[in-house]
Amino acid sequence: MNVQNVSGFQSQQPRSSAIVPGYMSGFGNSFETEALEGALPIGRNSPQKINYGLYAEQLSGSPFTAPQATNQRSWLYRIRPSVKHSGRYVKVDKGLMRTAPAARDESDLPLGQLRWDPTPIPDEAITFVSGLRTITTAGDSDTQTGMAAHVLLVTRSMDNEYFFNADGEYLIVAQQGHLRFRTEFGVIDIEPGEICVIPRGVIFKLELVDGVARAYVCENYGGAFTLPDRGPIGANCLANPRDFLTPVAAYEDKEALSFLFVKWGGELYRTEISQSPLDVVAWHGNYAPYKYDLRHFSPVGAIMFDHPDPSIFTVLTAPSETPGTANVDFVIFPERWMVAENTFRPPWYHRNLMSEFMGLIYGVYDAKPEGFVPGGMSLHNQMLPHGPDAMAFEHASNVELKPVKLTGTMAFMFETRFPQRVTKYAAELPTLQDNYIDCWRDLKKHFDPNQRELK
Repeated sequence: MNVQNVSGFQSQQPRSSAIVPGYMSGFGNSFETEALEGALPIGRNSPQKINYGLYAEQLSGSPFTAPQATNQRSWLYRIRPSVKHSGRYVKVDKGLMRTAPAARDESDLPLGQLRWDPTPIPDEAITFVSGLRTITTAGDSDTQTGMAAHVLLVTRSMDNEYFFNADGEYLIVAQQGHLRFRTEFGVIDIEPGEICVIPRGVIFKLELVDGVARAYVCENYGGAFTLPDRGPIGANCLANPRDFLTPVAAYEDKEALSFLFVKWGGELYRTEISQSPLDVVAWHGNYAPYKYDLRHFSPVGAIMFDHPDPSIFTVLTAPSETPGTANVDFVIFPERWMVAENTFRPPWYHRNLMSEFMGLIYGVYDAKPEGFVPGGMSLHNQMLPHGPDAMAFEHASNVELKPVKLTGTMAFMFETRFPQRVTKYAAELPTLQDNYIDCWRDLKKHFDPNQRELK
């Protein structure tokens, strides 16, 4: 059994207060923050003159006429308007980034259930831009539908290099190493067990804090991630809004030759500028990056019998135009108690309209105790059957059913209504497990038409 020491994933300094310095609490709130006193205009968005000689600029994450409940925008007060952080763009090599539907014809890998061991972190210097490797794409970014799943490998911080994505928003799941995102809106730090969401169009750079890093990344081409409706669950549990943290304003006033990379229409472009574009001194609005600690998720489950659908573990969802059918769901499988009586407790065998890209951040996943390791990933596409391996089935079918707490574990899924196409890079990875299908080989036939009652 693959077991990982998870002590390093627990916060080294337990919080003594619910207030986290450097962040503002709440999901979807309209925030206001300033790094210099008086930088925010009072009572208006765009006065004739702004304190400190700043420029006013609006960043819109939705159409101007979007309904109020889904209208997203922020006002930024910056040293230079962002048009001054733009020059003549040149197309550059996009490396191993891919954007839907590009992967459709890239790979001849036969249809099937797929699983990979962890992708090794190379020795050469790679940043966020060169270290983002696409595993699957789904839908079509030009129509703002679907997603891509990437693995991110980073060995070098970005210095005078900056990046933004016009094709979608990023959900970054830290798996190894501590990541620091310096954004137009402020600074976000995440460690394994935490996520960061950077909205479409937001400029950032990524720095390493304690050595090399590996992460999973979901690129959402569709509408922005939001909290799922709880329905009969009511107002509490799952991911609570108070646990989402948005950074306070922090700016760079730096004059130095710099490069801004832009992902647009599936291509990568670069422009040369003479200063840092992270020059926002104050801002207000509801369109901003944020972080969330997955260990704060409050699970809800069966307390008598049977196994709820995995949607009960949804942290964030990006809805589509079809109610109840997500463009992307972000689902986790955290620490939790298993108490159901006369119940097969691991996830049941199933086939699904949605396609599931799964990763393991740390620990052991109860349905796949062998072969699925931290840093690894799996893909179960639309309508392909999957479920517990033979060992997990035999154990769960025969174990004494008493309350058991699953500890030191954190797995997740990027789930979409679209088929996920495997890239050439992912299909040719040496970490692709040729024998994954064999994990179900030893499932036995137990059927006996002459035995009605259980032994």
